[in-house]
Amino acid sequence: MSMITGPLFQAMVVEGALAIAEKKEQANELNVFPVPDGDTGTNMSLTMASAMDEMGKLHEPTLAQAADKTASALLRGARGNSGVILSLLFRGMAKKLREKPEASGSDFAVALREGVDTAYKAVMKPAEGTILTVSRVSAQHALELCQADPNLSIEDVFRAVLERGEQALAATTSQNPVLAKAGVVDAGGFGLLAILSGMFDAFRGIHRDHTAATAEPTRTAADFSAIKDEDITFTYCTEFIAERRDKSRNVGRMRSILNSIGDSLVVVEDDDIIKVHVHTDQPNRALEEALKFGPLLTVKIENMREQHTAKVVEGTADAPRERVIAEPEKKFGFVAVAAGEGLESVFTDLGVDQLVRGGQTMNPSTDDLLHAIDAVPAEVVFVLPNNKNIIMAAEQAAPLSEKQVIILPTKNIPQGMTAMLSFDPDSSTEDNRSAMLDAVSGVRAGQVTYAARNSDFDGKKIKEGEFLSLCEGRLVANSKRQSEVLKKLAREMVKDDSSFATIIFGEGVTEEEAARVEELFHKENKELEITVIDGGQPVYYYLVSVE
Repeated sequence: MSMITGPLFQAMVVEGALAIAEKKEQANELNVFPVPDGDTGTNMSLTMASAMDEMGKLHEPTLAQAADKTASALLRGARGNSGVILSLLFRGMAKKLREKPEASGSDFAVALREGVDTAYKAVMKPAEGTILTVSRVSAQHALELCQADPNLSIEDVFRAVLERGEQALAATTSQNPVLAKAGVVDAGGFGLLAILSGMFDAFRGIHRDHTAATAEPTRTAADFSAIKDEDITFTYCTEFIAERRDKSRNVGRMRSILNSIGDSLVVVEDDDIIKVHVHTDQPNRALEEALKFGPLLTVKIENMREQHTAKVVEGTADAPRERVIAEPEKKFGFVAVAAGEGLESVFTDLGVDQLVRGGQTMNPSTDDLLHAIDAVPAEVVFVLPNNKNIIMAAEQAAPLSEKQVIILPTKNIPQGMTAMLSFDPDSSTEDNRSAMLDAVSGVRAGQVTYAARNSDFDGKKIKEGEFLSLCEGRLVANSKRQSEVLKKLAREMVKDDSSFATIIFGEGVTEEEAARVEELFHKENKELEITVIDGGQPVYYYLVSVE
């Protein structure tokens, strides 16, 4: 084929997703530090899987439809920094591709470059030797070739992108000091080339076996299977789509009315339609409210007591998770990311409204964060990512929400806890933001974990299975004995003027073991006030903060 059409782009996205699924473990293994957080490949694979799922719902799409649906799915499914950057690259590509019924080699090169520009604009401090570098160098090379020869074929453009991309990927080792120390290439750049290679395969008619894909499925469907007859308060499951001709009419008012006559309410809107799901005994009233906006495009009313929700389960099993936006009941609310029952309880006790399960090796998607923000019944929602690899996904979720969202860039659990303790409900939004950021800046955080692989970092030989202690992202000690790395961590973190410390022990650690760690920290400063918490977190045996 000489042009990229909608169906071809659809197939290209699918093959790109399958390609990164095949190579996700290779990307994970390129992690430059032996802490078991090598999840770049997993994040990129899960992000692309969301687009692959969306492509499966399209039938003979136009190029604009395929590109826009891909960009939207990637944005909502983006996980980790690599996934967010990937979604930005495709969002920029969609801006250019939607202008064309079919794309030539030159059109595709221009779209790639627009993707690069979009990604760079969104990253505050872009670093060299990353996925951004690989995308920029390869896209710029293709664009320059097309400027010299506007009739360059798509096949030639793809080959140029991949060849120049491989060169750029190899150069990342010397461009990034951390990569240079580890002697590896950038994992995100590797993943991007895997995706582009898969897309090129689709262009050449090479297709992978979908059943062999190793990407984890993304469950985005509502689950109504647990509904029992005795749980049904209202009789009629009422669903409809209304055309939004009267754009000045208040959707919030309709939501309030429907909420007063039913439950299980979901209202989804865009510029053209309003989609509603509600359980009610007055379906006629619900339809009357819908007709005020415009003609009804679809209507479905079912007696749930008679059909025992069978149609509900069938009709929503594969449907996208619809947004339910809580009406504000207070000024401020909070979303926090954490993993482990103990940590979740701590954040709940500190006043967090919605918890998103996640952290190291399990980054939630933009859509996960958006749904949590939607569910907070507040005007202003503070989001605590509590992990540096989740901050970008949170920043992408913020503008998608109708609420005022403040992202506090907390990089670890102790920072998140300190931020919550610094909140003052009687202060303004900006005063709280400043106070919480100031408090976070004074927290020194440490972790104890294990090495997932052999490595050489900062001149130190690290062996798989060794215990590691880190402070502020720096390696403090590595040893086969956990007590040794804990002693060195305590010496590193505790100073004469230290006042407070928090020790959070993870899954598999006993209270007795945590008590011995408390004694180690007390030896360094007998006046230190220490709080010990059963966090139950995975990956890290201990999370420690000192203030």
